[in-house]
Amino acid sequence: MKKRRFFALFLVLGLLVSLLSVPASAFEEIDIDARAALLVEKETGEILYEKNAHEKNYPASITKLTVALLVFEAIDAGQLSLDQPITAHESAFEGLSIYGSTAGIKAGEVLTVEQLLQCMLIVSANEACNILAEAVCGEGNISQFVQRMNERAAALGCENTHYVNTSGLHDPDHYTTAWDIYLITRALMPYEKFMEICNSKSAEIAETDHNQRHVLHSTNRLISNWRELGYLYRDAQGIKTGSTEEAGHCLVSSAVRGDRQLVSVVLGAEKITLADGKSTLTKSFSETIRLFDYGFDCFSRREVVSADELVREVPVALSSEANYVVAHPAESITRMLPTELDLSELTRDITLPDSVDAPIAAGDELGEMTVSYNGTVYGTVKLLALSDVSASWLLVARRDVADFFSRTVVRIVLVVLLLLILAFLFLRGNGRGRRYGKRSSGRAAPAGYRGRRR
Repeated sequence: MKKRRFFALFLVLGLLVSLLSVPASAFEEIDIDARAALLVEKETGEILYEKNAHEKNYPASITKLTVALLVFEAIDAGQLSLDQPITAHESAFEGLSIYGSTAGIKAGEVLTVEQLLQCMLIVSANEACNILAEAVCGEGNISQFVQRMNERAAALGCENTHYVNTSGLHDPDHYTTAWDIYLITRALMPYEKFMEICNSKSAEIAETDHNQRHVLHSTNRLISNWRELGYLYRDAQGIKTGSTEEAGHCLVSSAVRGDRQLVSVVLGAEKITLADGKSTLTKSFSETIRLFDYGFDCFSRREVVSADELVREVPVALSSEANYVVAHPAESITRMLPTELDLSELTRDITLPDSVDAPIAAGDELGEMTVSYNGTVYGTVKLLALSDVSASWLLVARRDVADFFSRTVVRIVLVVLLLLILAFLFLRGNGRGRRYGKRSSGRAAPAGYRGRRR
């Protein structure tokens, strides 16, 4: 008896241990310590994580991405070129805070468009933004350039973005969202020169007769440890930092591992002092690292629908050849899904008719199927007939005849004809009765009478 009790207790304990050791649900997301955050798989555009992605926040120097986009589009249009020299005018320095980020450019210096982009993207130089703005819209027309920034953002689908300057210096009416920043970044990433510059750890602009020497070191701790140790992320590629007291610490970054590229946005993170009282932790970098690890380690590209799978048999009418046709997906669907997710847990909403009429050709559309999990839709695909099914001419003819006589108009006509026939027969019957049933009004002739003799 004691052995049995001990064995039962052992089983219970084993069951508890096994339950406790089950991995957490793949959909139990991490909590990023920032006002807003977003993680997107670049190729598919699938969102792997989001937090307050559509809430307005101050972008600080993330603003400079929109400046860069307009500059590269001006280059595409032939208005500017990367090696074009640009003179820094006094008007480009008006209104800039002496405490803002700078590359130390002075009025009168002459730098190329590419050098100004380096100053703006590597060290986040505020004056470089205004100099480039005037290069696009003309001297003294920075406000016109800002208007173009707003127009371009709106054209990209940014519904909660408004700029009042080119640098991101704080203004209550200067705001955006993590999602809008992603849309702008997505538009910039195809420019190879942009990615090259924003992923540069450092750059040097040599002294010439027209400018002084400028040494640039990246503000992005994920790709450079020149300013601060402890944040290097080997898969990181760019993109842009930003910080003000009101905006907090912000970072837009990308990371590539194998054939996968992720894009992250972190807004409004804190910089805290650690327990030793000396060391600090800038959470825009540490939380971005957590996002990337989460995306790479917990998600993988998986096939949720295969074009080869047989979904369902659909009954077929009007055929003596087959009673059903098999429906299959028109195409395969792959999605970024949690690695530990059991694909059998996905919900498949299948829409197919109760039956279909022959003839059917392979590839004919029969319905559709939507694949989802916990309300998140991962794809909708058409369902097609797998094979041909011919029709029986006899069954089709019988169906056509039945359909013809089932029409309301035909039924009405038949009823009218029937009533007319009945009326005709009735009237004809009454007419015969009057003709043969009427008695003579004269006296009856005697029997054997053969007529009067003469």
